Amino acid sequence: MVTGGGGGRGGWGAEGRPPAPRVRLRAFSSGRGAVRAAGAAASAVSGCGDARLAPSASSPRSGRDRILGDLLPPLYPSRLDLSLDLCARGLGDLPARTRLNPWPLRLFCQSEVVISTKNSVIVMRHTFHRQMGEPPLENGLIPYLGCALKFGANPLEFLRANQRKYGHVFTCRLMGNYVHFITNPLSYQKVLCHGKYLDWKKFHFTTSAKAFGHRSIDPSDGNTTENINKTFIKTLQGDALNSLTEAMMENLQLVMRCPLVSKSKTPAWVTEGMYSFCYRVMFEAGYLTLFGKDLTGQDAQKGLILNNLDHFKEFDKIFPALVAGLPIHVFKTAHHAREKLAEGLRHENLGKRDHISELVRFLNDMLSTLDDMDKAKTHLAILWASQANTIPATFWSLFQMIRSPEAMKAATEEVNKTLENAGQKISLDGSPICLNQMQLNDMPVLDSLIKESLRLSSASLNIRTATEDFTLHLQDSSYNIRKDDIIAFYPQLVHLDPEIYPDPLTFKYDRYLDENGKTKTTFYSNGIKLKYYYMPFGSGATMCPGRLFAVQEIKQFLILMLSYFELELVESQVKCPPLDQSRAGLGILPPLNDIEFKYKFKHL
Repeated sequence: MVTGGGGGRGGWGAEGRPPAPRVRLRAFSSGRGAVRAAGAAASAVSGCGDARLAPSASSPRSGRDRILGDLLPPLYPSRLDLSLDLCARGLGDLPARTRLNPWPLRLFCQSEVVISTKNSVIVMRHTFHRQMGEPPLENGLIPYLGCALKFGANPLEFLRANQRKYGHVFTCRLMGNYVHFITNPLSYQKVLCHGKYLDWKKFHFTTSAKAFGHRSIDPSDGNTTENINKTFIKTLQGDALNSLTEAMMENLQLVMRCPLVSKSKTPAWVTEGMYSFCYRVMFEAGYLTLFGKDLTGQDAQKGLILNNLDHFKEFDKIFPALVAGLPIHVFKTAHHAREKLAEGLRHENLGKRDHISELVRFLNDMLSTLDDMDKAKTHLAILWASQANTIPATFWSLFQMIRSPEAMKAATEEVNKTLENAGQKISLDGSPICLNQMQLNDMPVLDSLIKESLRLSSASLNIRTATEDFTLHLQDSSYNIRKDDIIAFYPQLVHLDPEIYPDPLTFKYDRYLDENGKTKTTFYSNGIKLKYYYMPFGSGATMCPGRLFAVQEIKQFLILMLSYFELELVESQVKCPPLDQSRAGLGILPPLNDIEFKYKFKHL
């Protein structure tokens, strides 16, 4: 049986969307094609790429019925105990081993659904009646899931297809919810003007608590009297940004210079995976910047950082599945890694460190009602937020720069000019490079290069939930929106729009420079100047409060790489690695495979 709850829609009359019904599930088989399709479906809802399903002990494996196994409970966010033989109906165009991204689907799953069945295919007689003034609906063929499988397989192409079919505004049935996609960037500002009807905080607070394991930090739950977003702005921008930037520059040079300088006076080429290099350097420098240096000595600190790096990779690997709703206890190694990371961030361990950032100290004081481990897990959330997108963004910026001789030349000239104007001399055994906030901000070539790298690699999803029924007024039409419906932007549609960005798949380091070499801010759609043309960090009130620090980190990294090292790709004509689509919706997508490069210290 299926028990549904939370799916009702009030305030729109008896003909509105009905509450999720109690429905009997019946079993039938569609042969080998059904088995392949069921594997793809199970991948989508389990978050495990290719489904690995164990046979059900209580169900015989005979005849045309094929028992594919038991999915891991609980799921999206209901508890499921599901032995599944899923009919291929509606899944025929999905390859058997389609790599589906589970986490965006979690955004759209709020209804409670409990499924328990043997030898069964999901058959829900759940109908939806559109009402006057609502956007056109893409309901999908799979009950409850709706369009979720196709959306998870390739969000960009799915949305483009529906944009061609319905226009710039349409509704999709995804995981029991109705999601209104706004695809015209000219409409974004109009949507944000309806902020009093839209909530973006609840999802973020809930997801953080589930993924990192801390108690709620939503002020409405009483664990803090502060506005957490204002705290982030206060400690990541303004004067606080200056101290963070200075600490990061110092720590980057500590990480980059010490190991190689101490080994030999004669520079030698070192070959390494570029993504691995960026991961290692940015993680260590970022960790030291946020949580300070170990007072017990550098050897102990190095060992701690290396252990934490391994734990972080293990935990981050399953992060999309956690956001998708799977419990961390399913992933024993990742669960252990998360607990070890949090243990290192407890108050007694932070007390052994010096130069802890204002952000961490402020959070520690603000969350006074949380116990020590809960505080440590909020610090872990800060660590993840500071690294998970910055690391791949750093990789793409370095890779695209080295790969383009024109970009490399322009960036090197700008760095040399900036250092000269600042009176800075590059030396491996002398004073480290030090640039202030104003000097870093006056580097339009690096700004443009980084923006272009992020434009090509970002796949974020901006969502807001309707807090009540209201009418959404756009520039040329209006739509009725119901309480608990979701309004979503998918900025990759804008970033890869050939009208806004000609030849959108080509890296052009100077795309964000005007004819005078200054920052370009004029981009158009239908001849109208856009306010929202570049959105890797979100939009409006949901913009990442740490975005300024993230860009400065990447810029500092590039400055130091160009100042201290000679850089080459091992394979000069290497192709750009594909994006890892399993993290679509989370921000900057990492490469699907690493790229080898060589570096050595310059003769200075």
